[in-house]
Amino acid sequence: MNLRYRAIEQAAQALNVTVESYALRNPDDFDEAFNMMRGRRPDGLFLVTDALTNMNQKRVIEFSATHRVPAMYETSTAVRSGGLMSYGPSPQDMFRRAASYIDRLFKGAKPTELPAEQPTKIELVINLKTAKVLDLIVPATLLARAEEVID
Repeated sequence: MNLRYRAIEQAAQALNVTVESYALRNPDDFDEAFNMMRGRRPDGLFLVTDALTNMNQKRVIEFSATHRVPAMYETSTAVRSGGLMSYGPSPQDMFRRAASYIDRLFKGAKPTELPAEQPTKIELVINLKTAKVLDLIVPATLLARAEEVID
């Protein structure tokens, strides 16, 4: 099981929240997951980022808005596209760090000698326009912690 899923499960247990995960292996799986969620509306949705979910992110954002399900994402790009909020690594910081790896490779470093690194800049981004559509009031304390608030 993926480390992110384990972390989500642990957080859910600590908060006494039930998590239902959906196996999304191809684009058609989203329709099945959406149908299941229509039948048993969730209190919230958390989208784990991978290539498939990135390609179908707009569908998730539209489902969330249409069915008024608050959704959280791992990347700020989803929030800038209409998602409610994200908490995850800064894409800009990751690209900057990747550039330093490329620089070291061009200078002769062997890929096997480069250390694996964890993201160091984690950012919270909140879309207040989406919060209004969902009839949510975002606490001022949460807004104060956000790196970016979209009005």
